[in-house]
Amino acid sequence: MGMMLLEGPYMYKKILIPTDGSKTAAAAIYHGVGLAKGLGAKVYGLYVIDISAFAGIPTEAIWESMRGLLEEEGKRALATVEKTAKEQGIQYELLIREGIPSEDIAKVAEDEGTDLIVVGTAGRTGLNRFLLGSVAEKVIKIAPCPVMVVRK
Repeated sequence: MGMMLLEGPYMYKKILIPTDGSKTAAAAIYHGVGLAKGLGAKVYGLYVIDISAFAGIPTEAIWESMRGLLEEEGKRALATVEKTAKEQGIQYELLIREGIPSEDIAKVAEDEGTDLIVVGTAGRTGLNRFLLGSVAEKVIKIAPCPVMVVRK
């Protein structure tokens, strides 16, 4: 066990950074990317389209048009991850998922074998509320790896 502690930081080779495009999420992105640069790690930017927000929508047609808008929002949110990672010269991958944010963050961490999740504490309010305290709290409870919470 003692030897493991000496290797501490080197276990972070894959860092997952969920984002919703908010300023708080941006703080988490800068933190996560900075950490990745220092450790030679790869970052995974993740945007989750929150389907629970649309549970009551009656028709497929409305959902299809909403999905398109939300994907665009996701791409804009992930552009910050891309830009920051490129500036720092680190490896990155961008992912968009549909589901329940906290569950999908944990699932992607498991699927990609990420060693750390870097998450903001509060996102914006509105249609696609995301990194609110409750999401960060849920992620902490169900994540398969350590979670670093970044306050704005």
